[in-house]
Amino acid sequence: MSVSTEEFVVIGSSDPIVAVLGGNITLPCRVFPAMNVENMELRWFHSNFSEAVFIYQNQQEQREEQLAQYTGRTSLVKEFLTWGEAILHIQNVQAFDNGLYTCFFRKGSFSESASLELKVAGVGSGPQVHITGPEEDGVRVVCKASGWFPKPQVQWRALSEEKFLMFSEIHVQNAEGLFSVEAALVVKHRSSRNVTCSLLNPILSQEKAMAIFIPEDFFPQTSPWMSAFMGILTLMMLLLLGTAYYTKREHTAKCQEMQEWEKLHREKEEDQWAKEEALKARDELQADLDWRKSVYLA
Repeated sequence: MSVSTEEFVVIGSSDPIVAVLGGNITLPCRVFPAMNVENMELRWFHSNFSEAVFIYQNQQEQREEQLAQYTGRTSLVKEFLTWGEAILHIQNVQAFDNGLYTCFFRKGSFSESASLELKVAGVGSGPQVHITGPEEDGVRVVCKASGWFPKPQVQWRALSEEKFLMFSEIHVQNAEGLFSVEAALVVKHRSSRNVTCSLLNPILSQEKAMAIFIPEDFFPQTSPWMSAFMGILTLMMLLLLGTAYYTKREHTAKCQEMQEWEKLHREKEEDQWAKEEALKARDELQADLDWRKSVYLA
């Protein structure tokens, strides 16, 4: 990243710089147009201005404000100052060196800066894989490794290159910032007895792996009587389900038959009542006619 001004432009690296854990690295920074910067104040800092990695002022290194973890590990390539370049050299790169750095120049009342990213990466120990015993109708296999940065990407795969997606994973970071990993896999199928645990550093694209063979005896065994018992139990369950279905069907049929009988009985009673009402009405009408007739004849 760079910012232009009427005095000069400070230019860093637009791409992240990768440093290997324990190695040395140089961070580039220069002014444009090129000019002698020996008499300028120069500061390299990590994340914040107060987190000084290296300070150059009055043509010499200033250590009063420098962070303790960088003392004796950082230096300026002074041969390039006359060309306008402030190249910082970091020795024995550590995990905490990872992150954003800013190169700052001051000339009188004018100052300018540029930032760049340092990606620290380290490959730790190779994975150690061992069997811990039976678990969840399978065999539990554990993969352990330490000294990685950043967190390694864990992958379990079978001999057929098929990947196992379901496994547990724990990462622990120590005081030096390095990661240890423990990944556990439960292998349930005897066809997958050859398994490989691989760890990948996502920055360096470097991988370490270890394979293990799980003997047949480690898988939970099913005895003959247990197989027979399970077969009988399955048959009984099917019989019970069949009986329950038949009983339910018979009950449903009887309920329907009862409902139809009640309906017919109710309709018969209604017809009988209607007939009785009709006869009653007829008798009343006949009585009324007989009365009228007797009155008329009188």
